[in-house]
Amino acid sequence: MTELTNGTWIVVADSEKALLMRNLTDHADPNFEVIAREEQPEVSDNADRPGRLVNSGAGQISAMEQSDWHVLARDKFAKELAAILYSHAHKGAYEQLVIAADPKLLGKLRDELHPEVQSKVVAEIPKNLANHTIRDLERLIKADLDAV
Repeated sequence: MTELTNGTWIVVADSEKALLMRNLTDHADPNFEVIAREEQPEVSDNADRPGRLVNSGAGQISAMEQSDWHVLARDKFAKELAAILYSHAHKGAYEQLVIAADPKLLGKLRDELHPEVQSKVVAEIPKNLANHTIRDLERLIKADLDAV
């Protein structure tokens, strides 16, 4: 069982925002302090239509696949969040890291994490908890860690 120690960092994220927090107490009664809030710019649903590609053959036109802007934005956000976590890890800001994130973001984030950050990850929670209050996060993350 992973326990929240004093100084453990907790990241709670979905594909649009992330909270970076530090536990100020112990596992029995966690108390999270928000260190930073990260957000990605809003992605518009009415992006350009798919384009057309004119082939060199006579009268040949092919449709191009429309980009999924939400997936691209999620992937970019994961990369940016990984860079932020690396910056803090490299400065020695934390020794242990718990990540609670939307499963798709967690998978992408896992791929982007620097080995120095990966070595500090003590638990991953594949859930979207980003819309909860800090007090609820303390309770929910503790319960998830206790269940393992």
